[in-house]
Amino acid sequence: MTELPKTFDPAAIESRWYAHWESNGLFRPERPDAEPFTIVNPPPNVTGSLHIGHALDNTLQDIVIRYERLRGKDALWVVGTDHAGIATQMVVERQLNAAGSKRTDFTREDFVAKVWEWKAESGGAITGQLRRLGCSMDWANERFTMDEGFSRAVIKTFVELHKRGLLYRDKRLVNWDPHFRSAISDLEVETKETNGGFWRFRYPLADGVTLADGSDHIVVATTRPETMLADMAVAVHPDDPRYKDVIGKDILQPITGRRFRVVADEHADPELGSGAVKITPGHDFNDFEVGKRAGMKAADMLNMFDADANVIQTADGLIPDRFLGLHRFRRDGVDGARELVVAEMKGLGLLVPHVTKNKDGEPQEADFEPRTIQTPYGDRSGVVIEPWLTDQWYVDAEKLAVAPMQAVRDGRIEIVPKTWEKTFFNWMENIQPWCVSRQLWWGHQIPAWYDEDGTPYVAETEGEAQALAGNKKLARDPDVLDTWFSSALWPFGTLGWPEQTETLARHYPNDLLISGFDILFFWDARMAMQGLEFMGDVPWRKLYLHGLVRAADGQKMSKSKGNVVDPLGLIDRFGADALRFFMAAMESQGRDVKMDEKRVEGYRNFATKLWNAARFLQANGVGASASHEAPSAQAPVNRWIVAETVATVQAIDTAMKELRFDAAANAIYHFVWDQFCDWYIELSKGQMDEETRAVAGWAFDQILVMLHPFMPFITEELWHAMSGSAHPRPNDLIVAQWPQALYAVDSEAQAEIDWLIRLVSAIRAARTELNVPPGAKMKALVRDASEETRRRLDRQGAALARLARVESLSFGEPQEGGAAQIVVDEATFILPLEGVIDIAAEKARLAKALDATEKERNALAGRLNNASFVEKAKPEAVAKAREDHAEKSAEAEKLKAALERLG
Repeated sequence: MTELPKTFDPAAIESRWYAHWESNGLFRPERPDAEPFTIVNPPPNVTGSLHIGHALDNTLQDIVIRYERLRGKDALWVVGTDHAGIATQMVVERQLNAAGSKRTDFTREDFVAKVWEWKAESGGAITGQLRRLGCSMDWANERFTMDEGFSRAVIKTFVELHKRGLLYRDKRLVNWDPHFRSAISDLEVETKETNGGFWRFRYPLADGVTLADGSDHIVVATTRPETMLADMAVAVHPDDPRYKDVIGKDILQPITGRRFRVVADEHADPELGSGAVKITPGHDFNDFEVGKRAGMKAADMLNMFDADANVIQTADGLIPDRFLGLHRFRRDGVDGARELVVAEMKGLGLLVPHVTKNKDGEPQEADFEPRTIQTPYGDRSGVVIEPWLTDQWYVDAEKLAVAPMQAVRDGRIEIVPKTWEKTFFNWMENIQPWCVSRQLWWGHQIPAWYDEDGTPYVAETEGEAQALAGNKKLARDPDVLDTWFSSALWPFGTLGWPEQTETLARHYPNDLLISGFDILFFWDARMAMQGLEFMGDVPWRKLYLHGLVRAADGQKMSKSKGNVVDPLGLIDRFGADALRFFMAAMESQGRDVKMDEKRVEGYRNFATKLWNAARFLQANGVGASASHEAPSAQAPVNRWIVAETVATVQAIDTAMKELRFDAAANAIYHFVWDQFCDWYIELSKGQMDEETRAVAGWAFDQILVMLHPFMPFITEELWHAMSGSAHPRPNDLIVAQWPQALYAVDSEAQAEIDWLIRLVSAIRAARTELNVPPGAKMKALVRDASEETRRRLDRQGAALARLARVESLSFGEPQEGGAAQIVVDEATFILPLEGVIDIAAEKARLAKALDATEKERNALAGRLNNASFVEKAKPEAVAKAREDHAEKSAEAEKLKAALERLG
């Protein structure tokens, strides 16, 4: 055996063991005849760094893959990174800007070459950070969404979807980022509360038409006055009596003079403002749908902004020249379209002012009503997103969604927790076309070529496109594909598809996907669509959705709040094993994880407890077990620990089958801390014979195997440290054999040791309550003991004397005098206190403490019974009061029981 240092230092062992595992190919041992088990990691951005959400997601995956590897399966954890179109292009552009140049100074090819240079030098830092976390991924087959083989899969998918009528070009509204001059996905849009306003304007009715009250105009309200230059309708509710007579009539846009109709649509809320809303279908998602219901074609909808969000002329040429070229908002001290529109409407007398009263009760007017507006921003650019009408490529998600929904309904895909099924179906049943084109240079360039008339020819190569077009001159589509399009192919594209490889046949479908719920639609659902469409089978049989890691107070973590936790910092302080165990123990299905550094520190202490147990075993001649099977044992304590070990294996197996990570972690934690370290080691002191050494070595081996998926580094270190010349390890722990929970449960031994633990615990508690000096030895009288109890006392007398400081046992009635009485099962154990403590003084102390505790308890109860306090105090103050009241109530009960023990 290798003698362990006194102090457990995680940093000293983590990098050494990870390098050993990886260099020896132990993350993917050769097991061609074993049952396959496959998972894929959600590919992190190549620009990314490990955040606390990654730590949770990848810890859970690593627990599963290590568990299945120990169970002898051909466990494959596919690993790779995503090319992250916008994020990566932004990083490289910043580098160019810092050097005094910009992207457009280069050709597209030269810029892309610079991105590849950046990736080779700086990209993929997160893969090293995943190694620090202990992730046992198949690095030998690491993939990248822009590598040659994967790119071939992406191009083939695009072309095949187009051939099948499931991918097409269309004019629709998109989330447009004016900084990147590109469409972006919903996930890349961050909604923020901003100070905005509600402007009200009069729109004149045309041709002398009036409302029932004689008004010759309709008042409309808007938060975006600048877009009125592209208005195409005013909508009112079909049942609003104020406007029934003017539905279908013409109304005028005051600045442009554009005539359009008053349309009936339930989007207009009669209770909100005037009940009339302007409809600008080219710049608002709701208006786009209203426009379609009113019979407008997307091709006819007006767009008044260019890609930089500057005003351009609309198709009908009605925007006055003075607006052209203005930015949508005030910028760099120059008024934008918004400011000029408001000023002109005010000058025309068509602005309805917002009237309030000042402190003296006098009316005062303002141009708008202040409002808090939910405003969309690009999460990377930081600029306001513009709903923009443009031609893009779309996937017919509605058709592709049918097969995944059926797969969930018939059980081919199991969603865990099941509560997420409702959300899944709600989104899939109301799914919109999926915009898959992006106006970037970095990414998979769309395999479409256009002739001079704008007709696209979709093909895998330019030669094939030219063959389709004949002699027409072609130009390739400059756009690239959304990164979610390529990552949707991850479960089969990483296994060699479109080539029909042996790996693909063996490992598709994957067994499990572990994912944050926040990408259920952006990634998970799209993988299900593409897998069923191209492989004819589900991408994975089970989908596990975990929550978010939140700050200790339950708030969402964000840089702006300053509550972001760096997992690498936690690893530096406490070790990767402690962080991993925290993640597992706190992962309860359907709930978010609250970050708690104290608990991470507590699991570091748990690792130290395990380390010290190994040192104790070494000091007592206990080494590695000679057998995977449990040794035969006669002593009740040894039979008990064997049974408890088996029960723990069963508990972990059940929890892992149900993906109850918290239950699995808690099962091994309590077994190690309570049964093995606190009780078995204590009960074994002084009687470390050959049987006990064999059983202790076997049980500790089982602990290391069971704990390995959660704490891989310390367990591998101890696995080898416990090995010796007598029983050298045939293999590393990472590829050891998972314990088999097949042994018969020894109920007799379990019952006896459980009884002993309860008796010792009760005596210790009584001694503490009554202030008995720790070193004082006590006598015990036993009354009403059964024959079984008498036999147990005879066998366990030495342990009772050592652990509870009971120097003698006798049977019968006690003499007069103070004594503590403890009932365990049918027997009463009486501990005479004369000469051990000052009974009168102890009674006085307990009575005084009880009185003070009851006063505090009652005061807290009074606060909690005060409705004003409960309703008006901060929630955390109320929760703290409840916690304190429960604590004082329990303390009072203990003190009362201690007094009663003294008679």
